[in-house]
Amino acid sequence: MGKEKKERKWISRLKNRYRLVVMNEDTLEERASFRLRPLNVFVFFGLGAILLIILTSFIIAFTPLREYIPGYSDFQTRRRVVTLLQRTDSMERALAARDLFIRNMRNVINGDIAPEQIHTGSPEGQKYDTIHKLYKSPADSLLREEIESRDPYSLAEPGAKSMSNSISGFFFFPPVKGTITSRFDPVKKHYGIDIVSNANEAIKSTLDGTVVLANFTSETGWVIGIQHQNNLFSLYKHNSALLKKTGEFVKAGDVIAVIGNSGELSEGPHLHFELWFNGTALDPQKYIAF
Repeated sequence: MGKEKKERKWISRLKNRYRLVVMNEDTLEERASFRLRPLNVFVFFGLGAILLIILTSFIIAFTPLREYIPGYSDFQTRRRVVTLLQRTDSMERALAARDLFIRNMRNVINGDIAPEQIHTGSPEGQKYDTIHKLYKSPADSLLREEIESRDPYSLAEPGAKSMSNSISGFFFFPPVKGTITSRFDPVKKHYGIDIVSNANEAIKSTLDGTVVLANFTSETGWVIGIQHQNNLFSLYKHNSALLKKTGEFVKAGDVIAVIGNSGELSEGPHLHFELWFNGTALDPQKYIAF
């Protein structure tokens, strides 16, 4: 009973009415007065605190001020970090190769190992004269004739055109805006298009999907490939930096790389973009407005 009385007393205090009076200290003249209740004051300041938290969250999430908050980084910082990591990895490999060379030379000079004992890269003890001559079987000859009789430049199986029409309803996000300098030409084994854009332009994912390829090759430079639904696959080549790793899920329009000029087959900063469906190369210009 005593506890209930205390709770009622506390609630009644919140509903009590008070008057806040503003007076002139010299003349004791009443300048203003306000009727207040503790409950109303509590509600007013509570709503004010909630609005202040919402406003602060909005400023942090949607304005450039978030770059000055610890833990947030801008796009340029991420790109520089990726570039530095790539250079560090290259330096580590070069140092490891140099150390191995110096160690081998020291062993040779000290007589710990003879020069003829240095591994040349070919399997030891392998005798190529023991390999017997191979002969084609009748089944192999028939298969060769069937394959050679087909169109050597056709990448599509029968019905591939109808398959490509089945994806015409998809909304593809353009990976980058720019000028197309080289079009889709399967006869010349150019299974994509080349797009020239501004330097350091962001490359975006054309559809939702999972990154299944993110590595470097000597011919195509930094390459990233994304597997989408319905057996769709998009490929982005010659980038200067990759911003996503293998296994990451990306949304359509997410930034995945930076346009560049990496790889031996690149003759200037551009993006080589390919679109594949069920293992068949498609012309991206038929589905995407660049």
